[in-house]
Amino acid sequence: MNTTDSNPLLSRHSDALALFGGHVHAVRADQWQASTPCTDWSVRDLVNHLTVEQLWVPPLVTERRAIDEGADGGFGFDPEGDALGEDPVAAWDRAATAAREAFAAPGALDRTVHLSYGETPCAAYCAQMVADLVVHAWDLARGIGADERLPADLVDFAVREVGPYSAELEKSGLFAAPVEPPPGADVQTKLLALLGRRV
Repeated sequence: MNTTDSNPLLSRHSDALALFGGHVHAVRADQWQASTPCTDWSVRDLVNHLTVEQLWVPPLVTERRAIDEGADGGFGFDPEGDALGEDPVAAWDRAATAAREAFAAPGALDRTVHLSYGETPCAAYCAQMVADLVVHAWDLARGIGADERLPADLVDFAVREVGPYSAELEKSGLFAAPVEPPPGADVQTKLLALLGRRV
């Protein structure tokens, strides 16, 4: 049994990467500039954002560097630039694999990482990444016309993760204001509404 199989958090992270990655692999050549539910982000912009998110993981977790060291490209990539190049799918796959391996390394989740808002337990960082991947998987699915249903276990995980700090997300500027879910909404719809998505 490998580490991912024996650790529920790592298993959720692996599943979330696979969920988002499955949609990345489904993007048609004519869809990269299609719009998404994320304001001002095309499909390519969205995939680039998540790719950059994965590229942060090895230096922060494995090398134990502080996030501000990479703010100007000090980690070998431009956090504000294009990380996808001419082959977006391959770029995503490489970044996702590296992130998965960094979190799954022995003792990694017991460490502390240095994020933009301070020192954070690595397990909490991984959990945040899972929730981000799950919600953006829905965004990408809608952008490319794929199946928008999210796995129930990942939805439940994301609800538990973002619930305690959902009120702070709008202030970050990265999420829209929450919207009122329709009567009788299921858990997935309530999660998306909490993060400003209109289903």
